[in-house]
Amino acid sequence: MPHDDWHIDALDLDGYLTRLGVAASPPSWEALAQLHEAHVRTFTFDNIDVVLGQHPGVGIAAVQAKFVGRGRGGYCFEHSTIFAAALERMGYAVRRHLGRVGDPEAGTQQGRTHMVVEVALDGERLLCDPEFGMSLLRPIPLRDGAEEEQAPGWAYRVHRSDTGWALWRRRDEGWEIMHTTDELEVRPVDVVIGHHYTSTFPDSHFRSGVIITRHQPARHVTLTHEVVTLRSPGRPTEHRPLRPGEFEEWLTEVEVPLSDDERSRLVERVSMS
Repeated sequence: MPHDDWHIDALDLDGYLTRLGVAASPPSWEALAQLHEAHVRTFTFDNIDVVLGQHPGVGIAAVQAKFVGRGRGGYCFEHSTIFAAALERMGYAVRRHLGRVGDPEAGTQQGRTHMVVEVALDGERLLCDPEFGMSLLRPIPLRDGAEEEQAPGWAYRVHRSDTGWALWRRRDEGWEIMHTTDELEVRPVDVVIGHHYTSTFPDSHFRSGVIITRHQPARHVTLTHEVVTLRSPGRPTEHRPLRPGEFEEWLTEVEVPLSDDERSRLVERVSMS
């Protein structure tokens, strides 16, 4: 597919790498893993702009303005758009995939509303999933049965599915399927359509409440309008309701770079939930 379909040349690659604190280097497994983890730790996964009714879209210019310009995060369409563009600019062989969140066997699977990035490197296919709430820290091989513990107690595995690939995560109570991705070609319009659904459809869970997650050095934080969940490698998950007024404290704790107006509107929205 021609590169200009995704407008990757519009990416401020130097600005992106500076934001991550990573130097440009030739393609390699080590460089890819470093870039993936730096991205995950730098940006939040969140639906703030959807909740505030101000989402600028998922084109590279809009995503770059948020991520590189402001240090803001977003959700998978944005993360994978800028991550894939950066990888291509750095010389990696990249494919974009759409997937379905949830377990097809349990009847919880959703539409094709998740986006991931595949990298072909040294004869191996690698799954990059830079933001999915409890994200991969580093790429994992797209190989049936591949399993990796990315931190003590944080294990992931990949299985071949009927239509593509299933990514699993080991939780306190056992293995849970996160999403399945297919092998269909993805075009920019597919991402626009997926974003339009998740950001505007009345029953989309991204419209019904706030979710903000961040990988911090020693833990992963998930914040919603109702609860906070803390996951630390090798320790049981902490999950509890928020106390009155605590949501704003966590906005500071996870370092969400909001304007004063955005912060006040978000807090007001949460107080009404």
